[in-house]
Amino acid sequence: MIKEKKSLKNSTSSRRKFFKTAAKAGAVAAATVAMPNIATAGSHAKVLKMQAAWPSGANIFFEMAGDYCKMVEEMSGGSLKIDLQPVGAVVKTSEIGQAVSSGVVDMGHWVTAYWYGKNAAASLFGTGPSYGMSSQEVMGWMEYGGGRKLYDETLAKVGFDYIGFFHMPMPAQPFGWFKKNVTKVSDVKGMKYRTVGLATNVLTAMGMVVRQLPGGEIQPAMKTGLIEAAEFNNPTSDSQFGMQDVSKHYHLGSFHQSQEMFEIPVNKKTYNSLSPAHQAILKNAAYAANSDNYFKALVRYSADLAKLMNEHKVNVYQTSDEILAEQLKGWDKVIGDFNAKDPFFKKIVDSQKAYAKRVMKYLLMNQPNYKLAYENEFGPIGKVKL
Repeated sequence: MIKEKKSLKNSTSSRRKFFKTAAKAGAVAAATVAMPNIATAGSHAKVLKMQAAWPSGANIFFEMAGDYCKMVEEMSGGSLKIDLQPVGAVVKTSEIGQAVSSGVVDMGHWVTAYWYGKNAAASLFGTGPSYGMSSQEVMGWMEYGGGRKLYDETLAKVGFDYIGFFHMPMPAQPFGWFKKNVTKVSDVKGMKYRTVGLATNVLTAMGMVVRQLPGGEIQPAMKTGLIEAAEFNNPTSDSQFGMQDVSKHYHLGSFHQSQEMFEIPVNKKTYNSLSPAHQAILKNAAYAANSDNYFKALVRYSADLAKLMNEHKVNVYQTSDEILAEQLKGWDKVIGDFNAKDPFFKKIVDSQKAYAKRVMKYLLMNQPNYKLAYENEFGPIGKVKL
């Protein structure tokens, strides 16, 4: 009897261990069934290849392209990823639009001015006349003022087969780097100068000798004398190119390119093959990056401007009203010439002007004089030390 009781006790204990082990195994199995994507999302992620127009390393534009890619991955929970490649990894900068259209790469990251050579209207979606608008308002025209339809028509005329998203409303670009302080139109006439897009026509109309060069060639060209002055985009990018080593005179604020933003082309066939959720993520990540990049730009650009002034002894000026007024005259001539020979170009310009006339009437009358408030606290803006 004693043996039987002992055996019964052992048997009961074994059964308890069995059920306890089975329960644990069941719980693990249930968790695996309920959450299979936790372990497998990465291995089954959709990966799109993007080539940027910017070099990797210390380049804030490549960094901003990376910000967009990171947002896409985070928004999708890792199910959609972008393999970001620097300029030249697959094709040259000028070939990005065609590479995306043909599917050589799925996506690109550049600006519309880089396909200005295919159709001058490309510049109107980023580097056109201001009419009082900044980049923020041009992007508003794109999404709510009829600009997107005209942009799609321009793509079709060029032969680009892609969907385009925009982000990062760039602050007005500097007039750039000069060998001396230039204040009069006569100071820049005949000067060999680098820019891109419609700005080439505008500054040519001012009497400058304009050359279009990729960003990486600007500083060497100025060092060798191929050009005498140049602009690229902002204090951070300009200092990363080393412009402070070839010039000590930096002129901020210009109408030659007073508004611009990044364009993200996506191959149409690739885009249509994605789920509606992934399509929405590509679009809405651009909106998210739009704000994030702008906030980052204000902090970085201002910090790097201070560094240029304090560490590199760069003289910083606001472009003179005389030169700005001449730039506007240049715009009037260039836009008039293009309107006269290209009805479609005129159609885009007329749409922008109608939008600017209404929106900027409100905005400019509603905005207080922020410069007045700044100088009330810090003194004359030109004398403020950062």
